[in-house]
Order: sequence, then C-alpha cells, then structure tokens
Amino acid sequence: MKLQVIKDTKGKATGVFIPIRDWKELKKKYKGLEVLEYEEPTKEQILNELKEAVVELSLIEQGKLKARPAKELLDEL
Repeated sequence: MKLQVIKDTKGKATGVFIPIRDWKELKKKYKGLEVLEYEEPTKEQILNELKEAVVELSLIEQGKLKARPAKELLDEL
C-alpha cells in the first residue's frame, strides 16, 4: 500500500491519501469502514435542513429559542 501524507503550508501532516484500490481492499478486510465515506446529501436532505434552519431562526427571533455562538455554528459545518 502506497500512502501519501498530506501536509499544510507549515509542513505539518494533516491527513493521508489512500489510493482507491487500497481503500476497496481495506473495506473488504475490515467490515464497517464504509461508514467513514462521505455521502453527498440529496436535494431533499438539503431542503429539509434549510427548512429546519428557517424554523429555528424564527424561534430565536421570537425569543422562544436561545441563539448559539457563531463559532459553534461554524464548527458544526
């Protein structure tokens, strides 16, 4: 397996690139790894999340829900 280490501008290792062929072999050997893969959200999922955000914002404006700090919101993204 030939891994590539990903580094930031300061040379600090921040991740590892695994060739897809090796990734497929790892998934066969270690069941459950597929949950680590990113799945692109569907249009329906995005719309539902936007609707929830609008409802939440409305509740905050009405004083029925406490707003969260912007940093916490950004960390969630």
